Amino acid sequence: MSPAVVVVGGGYAGTLVAKSLDSDARITLIDPRDAFVNFAGSLRALVRPEWAHNPFFDYGTLLEHGNLIRDTVTSADPAGVTLAGGARVEADYLVLATGSSYAHPVHPQRAATSATQAIADLRLTNDQLAGAERVLIFGAGPVGLELAGEIREVWPDRHITVVGRSPELLPGFLPEVRAELHRQLEELKIELRLGTNLIAAPPVGAGIASTFTVATDTGASITADIWFRCFGARVNTGYLDDGALVELTERRTVPVDEHLNVAGRRNVYALGDIADLPDAKMATHAQTQAPVVIENIRAQLRGEQPGSVYRPADVPRILLPLGTRAGVGQLPRPDGGAMAAPLEAVIERKGSDLFTARFAERFR
Repeated sequence: MSPAVVVVGGGYAGTLVAKSLDSDARITLIDPRDAFVNFAGSLRALVRPEWAHNPFFDYGTLLEHGNLIRDTVTSADPAGVTLAGGARVEADYLVLATGSSYAHPVHPQRAATSATQAIADLRLTNDQLAGAERVLIFGAGPVGLELAGEIREVWPDRHITVVGRSPELLPGFLPEVRAELHRQLEELKIELRLGTNLIAAPPVGAGIASTFTVATDTGASITADIWFRCFGARVNTGYLDDGALVELTERRTVPVDEHLNVAGRRNVYALGDIADLPDAKMATHAQTQAPVVIENIRAQLRGEQPGSVYRPADVPRILLPLGTRAGVGQLPRPDGGAMAAPLEAVIERKGSDLFTARFAERFR
């Protein structure tokens, strides 16, 4: 019988690892949901109800030979995992790719483990947004700015305010990229309030239409009809709290070596947001790490030592669309360093379909 490879987490990295190794070993993919979610498409799904199904891909089409278990892992050790339902899944090789949790609408509501329910939730929130004239977005990172751009493209007359604690947009990126982002946001009439915090959360839940006024720590006030929380990702490593596999770092991430092996565990790998790496918590890095894990497990299946090494990116990269016709980006130069991505590249590589075609191919 071929070795068992158990992949925990059916996100960007986990599905790539599981699909790639499907013909090499006995694959078991574990995730509580019934469908992969391309989170990059969630914000467009929010503002365009007819598009709401596009971020979701049924796990049933991913693997030809492997097995899917819909459950939550509550504990992991070098020999396998324990599920919330009480079952035990043994593993010769274990891959941890459980990612991060983020607020709705970027991620589905916590209780929505079916694509049908997640789509319904997006449409309900769209109904709320459609009746709101003034929108407050709390968080001026890429997620908040992308949401502002998607809203502006659908509703050109809405007043959109983006509040950010940092005094800068995209700190650490090229000055010309940041300057172009400011220019486009001004052109789109998206109001920025940087270096600003809310004294208290709005008195109404996020994504619910109801007029309110909030005070900021700069002494100003903001009146809006709906608000969204676009910051505060939390890594999903609670199932490792018992220490049966590894001791988490202070940031609750998983220590890994250059081969992406969990510290001290040559048959266990961790990648994506949960891995203790300097990379930003972005899907692009998770999918760059996945081939390293794939090649190392293949080597071990052949009786060889893992030889593929992961090297974190030298320069930060980003594609940040503001709807389908605007946006900025930064990419690595072939000869080293970073360069501003042309608008055409931002639109073609992400803004036009938010990677929908890429995942349609992965899920056949």
